[in-house]
Amino acid sequence: MKKIFLYILAGSLCFSACKKDDEVETFVEPDDIAVRNSYDDQAIQKFMDENYLDSQGNIKAFSSTDTIDDNEKKLSELNPVKLSSGVIYIVRSGAQPADTTPPSIEVTLQTDPTANNATQIRTMMRANYYLAAESDGNVSFGSAGTLLNTINGSGSPVTDPMFYYVKNSVLTNTNNSEAAKQRGYYEIEGLQEGLKYFKGYADKADGDAYNLQGIIIVPSRAAFARNTHYNYTGYSLQNNCFVFNFEIYKANIRPEDDK
Repeated sequence: MKKIFLYILAGSLCFSACKKDDEVETFVEPDDIAVRNSYDDQAIQKFMDENYLDSQGNIKAFSSTDTIDDNEKKLSELNPVKLSSGVIYIVRSGAQPADTTPPSIEVTLQTDPTANNATQIRTMMRANYYLAAESDGNVSFGSAGTLLNTINGSGSPVTDPMFYYVKNSVLTNTNNSEAAKQRGYYEIEGLQEGLKYFKGYADKADGDAYNLQGIIIVPSRAAFARNTHYNYTGYSLQNNCFVFNFEIYKANIRPEDDK
């Protein structure tokens, strides 16, 4: 009887130990916003160290097995500029309207959505979102989610994506909640801020091959932070960072009937 008891006890301990080894630690969102901001900044830096731009300006991850990208520069080596909001932008050298032969007309972007001369944009864009999380002392982005992808999707530029500009008719819809009547419910302020440092083409043809102009990386504090937001993906975008890889095909003052 004593032996049976010892066997049961040993089996129970073994099961308990195995269970602990097999358990996957679930990330818990930190209560302290300063910790969230730190996670974002660390993950963004790691992302910039682990990725580069290909010949068309697409973000690519460095390969651990292929030497083809050994001479490529990290994003962190492409003169990234960090704004006080935490937003980082990278203007890709040789890929701006003024760099074409002959130079194309370039347009300064007025990204304040309430300005009388606010810019309407037509853009080729890959916009991904990431949650920065800590595991075993290491902070990095999780897998990417897609907010918009015209490059691998439709292949055609899109005009004024809602996270850049939401129309007044949406904001004034009486069926909306009070939160849904605010621009911050839809628009990503960090994207608007970063775009100020780029020039758009006056009227690049939709059928022309893309040559992405650069990157804007927006930490969660300059995006939706912990606020309620429009349901873009079916998932919460709270605490998520965003990476925008894009080209502005056309920039013009927004027509009255598009406001």
